[in-house]
Amino acid sequence: MDDLVPSRQLFIAGEWREPVLKKRIPIVNPATEDIVGDLPAATAEDVDIAVDAARMAFFSNKGKDWASASGAYRAKFLRAIADMILERKSLLAKLETIDTGKPLDEAVSDMESSASCFKYYAELAEALDLKERTPVSIKQQSFKTHVLKEPIGVVALITPWNYPLLMAVWKVAPALAAGCTAILKPSELASVTCLELADICRQVGLPSGVLNVVTGLGSEVGAPLSSHPHVDKIAFTGSTATGIKVMTAAAQTIKPVSLELGGKSPILVFQDADLDNAAEWTIYGCFATSGQICSATSRLLVHESIAAKFLEKLIDWSKNIKISDPMEEGCRLGSVISKTQYEKILNFITTAKGEGATILHGGGRPQHLNQGFFIEPTIITDVVTSMSIWKEEVFGPVLCVKTFTTEDEALELANDTDYGLGAAVISKDPERCERFAKAIQSGVVWKNCSQPCFNEAPWGGKKLSGIGRELGEWGLENYLSIKQVTEYTSDEPYGWYSPPKKQ
Repeated sequence: MDDLVPSRQLFIAGEWREPVLKKRIPIVNPATEDIVGDLPAATAEDVDIAVDAARMAFFSNKGKDWASASGAYRAKFLRAIADMILERKSLLAKLETIDTGKPLDEAVSDMESSASCFKYYAELAEALDLKERTPVSIKQQSFKTHVLKEPIGVVALITPWNYPLLMAVWKVAPALAAGCTAILKPSELASVTCLELADICRQVGLPSGVLNVVTGLGSEVGAPLSSHPHVDKIAFTGSTATGIKVMTAAAQTIKPVSLELGGKSPILVFQDADLDNAAEWTIYGCFATSGQICSATSRLLVHESIAAKFLEKLIDWSKNIKISDPMEEGCRLGSVISKTQYEKILNFITTAKGEGATILHGGGRPQHLNQGFFIEPTIITDVVTSMSIWKEEVFGPVLCVKTFTTEDEALELANDTDYGLGAAVISKDPERCERFAKAIQSGVVWKNCSQPCFNEAPWGGKKLSGIGRELGEWGLENYLSIKQVTEYTSDEPYGWYSPPKKQ
């Protein structure tokens, strides 16, 4: 199966191009620990070439070839890309699973979501044509004003390893729909399907330089992209620590950034909740994708009157999760992404125990799996708010638990975090759910569920979880610049100055 991984080069100006320094990075299957191939490792020299290609594409034929072409023209390419993703769905999903260790069923869903996202932004690209000159109502009768929405320019898209293709598409699709040209820099831990996206763009005839895919280390590709004077915007998804570095670099040339960063999201389960439904949403919210989700609801706040019974149900549900080779049918928990991440997660668990918490369930490697970076679904109780397991993002299948007695206490605990990406409220009381939806400090709140996201709805956070929104019309606005155009319509002189006397 591992021999499916193609050997690719960098994708720049519509062609495969060997890195200037000819360096490559091994690809490791985290479920087997086997090296299954390698990928090109770009450096600053390659970044310069890719940025030049994107800039040339943006200004090609005075912009008429892409940037100022009609939205309908760009939409044809977005739909063609979507169709080819669906044609190659089975292969792409297998490649994603080999590269990340996620269950194949999940990878298939990711491919379908990627295609759906391209189709959605194809529709928004077409809608841009109807908004080409949006009038602005002003009070002064002698002026007329309208607004132009223009592509912001060359954009750098730096994406993570947990959903390699899907997170890339969340940026690529709206950027291209807006008329931008782009350099995509996927994580060096999972770049395979992003290089396959490049091949799809080549196959559908996307104009040269519109999308460039440059793989490599963050320090050697992401950093020079972030500070590059000819990059007009950066969109980044990843850790808060790296997001700070990206924002700092972008500030040197005053370029806009959108950042989707870390999280430590709460899920609140009230005493009136259906416990089985609440248990399923709780484990899905924390253990899906092996907990490697920025919005994972990894802090469980449960009413003390139902805590003991609810924890029993959580253990039963957790024991029922199929942990296996992610290619196996029905697998619901695969490996984590790398040895480094595996050791980091286990260290969080060890530290929590050392600080006085109780490992109620899980906490180590599944006994039936001797190879691969697998970690059991882990539930930790007796947590206090000073513990690292409460405060820090683990990015693994680890749920920490606290109880509450009143709504005020629940809200205080929910907001007791430097992050603000997501939150879930499980209760049969719609008024209570709405109170918490308004009061929780996060960019997304789920009522009686956890983690669903939709092309049409905004996604993003507050506080250390980031700046800006992806998806929906808000995702498109990320890549548009607003220009005011005002015309003086009167035949009379403006009259501010006295005219010179006639000679």
